[in-house]
Amino acid sequence: MVLAIDVGNTNIVVGVYDGDSLCFISRLASDQNRTSDETAVQLKAVLSIHNIDIGSIDGAIISSVVPLITEPLSGAIKILTGRKPLVVGPGMKTGINIGIDNPAQLGSDLLVDSVAASALYPKPLIVADMGTATTLTVVNDKNTIIGGAILPGVRTSLNALTAKAAQLQQISIEPPKKAIGSNTIDCMKSGAVLGNASMLDGMIDRFNEELGMECFVVATGGLSEVISQHTKHKIVYNPNLLLEGLYILYKKNI
Repeated sequence: MVLAIDVGNTNIVVGVYDGDSLCFISRLASDQNRTSDETAVQLKAVLSIHNIDIGSIDGAIISSVVPLITEPLSGAIKILTGRKPLVVGPGMKTGINIGIDNPAQLGSDLLVDSVAASALYPKPLIVADMGTATTLTVVNDKNTIIGGAILPGVRTSLNALTAKAAQLQQISIEPPKKAIGSNTIDCMKSGAVLGNASMLDGMIDRFNEELGMECFVVATGGLSEVISQHTKHKIVYNPNLLLEGLYILYKKNI
């Protein structure tokens, strides 16, 4: 079995692969103050809840965008399994080309998403990962990551809005009955859901125009399922894209 862990700014996503089957997905808070021992206790509990014997873990791989969590997490895995995990970074075999100005600046999450998407879907393609930030990554027909766009995530934007606007309250992110809201909450829902869907449509149009061809689009992370249901472009939703990419990378590098 392979332990695959994605460390994001908000959550740590934990999954275990048995062969090509994903056994479970669990989420922990991204706490930068946890020690290796504390992290080991949490991981052991998660594995136990899902009836995974630690002795059956043959290896592990980590993608992290929070450096302060990476080292204690690696230490925790070593404590539990006796094995040093692979960490996505320079020197790893990926099977994909990186064509941005400074490859070292490419986030590991964007790389792993792109590896999975390029293996699973036709190219050229756009990966929309909607978490703390919304990232759009383009892989061209030559299997090269050529760039993309980064903007505030849906919840991040709403949090900033309610923090600065005294009369606006937190809302659940769900589709409004119509685009033209007739009360404050529905107006906010329209902006959050339909506004972000329109943003995706607009960016997809611009990317397609610059490439001179239509891109396949896959969405993952956070609220992408809700938003992608309201785009005019067809978007395939894959909630496990990053974990699938981690498993692909693990097999390429053992």
